[in-house]
Amino acid sequence: MAAKPVKPTKSKGKPGPVVPSRYQEALGTDEPLAVMSATPAIFQKLLKGYSEAQLSAHPEPGKWSVKEVLSHLADGEVVLGSRYRFIAAHDRPPIPGYDQDAFVAMLGVENATAVELLDDFSMARAVNLGLLLRLPEAAFSRVGLHSERGEESLRALVILMAGHDRVHVEQVKRLLALLPKARKAAPKKKVAPKKTAKKPAARKR
Repeated sequence: MAAKPVKPTKSKGKPGPVVPSRYQEALGTDEPLAVMSATPAIFQKLLKGYSEAQLSAHPEPGKWSVKEVLSHLADGEVVLGSRYRFIAAHDRPPIPGYDQDAFVAMLGVENATAVELLDDFSMARAVNLGLLLRLPEAAFSRVGLHSERGEESLRALVILMAGHDRVHVEQVKRLLALLPKARKAAPKKKVAPKKTAKKPAARKR
């Protein structure tokens, strides 16, 4: 889906204290929905040339693998879809937080491949972008009450998530830099069939 410039990202002043500074800094002045639209393709390109075993490897104990980062993004995108919809449609709805480490540990990441998880993320992201691109501008000023961050507008949430994309793209780049790319097998040379000596024709008696 091609992202188009949208009014929510042109808000005056800072987006608000609810956006952690590292996400705001990672986004900079870039258009949030354009960044979010490009993220799945960036990951698809980054993962090329790496095996499933490499993408499942932990850089050190207690640290996520590339595959677990993708799982975090896929599950988070599903949660985000509900948050976007509650904030846009309900008056000051409660927005519960969740334990991201528990999601990675308990939702069967080991039973999916990295490519499957990236496909899940890409599909959920496309659905959510479709919503964000069709919402009226007024919807982005509506707020939900996050259990940890407090009052949070839809505009702030979109900015936060675009920066969140950037942070995890850089994380995956660092993890992949520690891994050698799988070498492509050299194409097999075609061996010409051996010529068999023709048997001499039997003489007629």
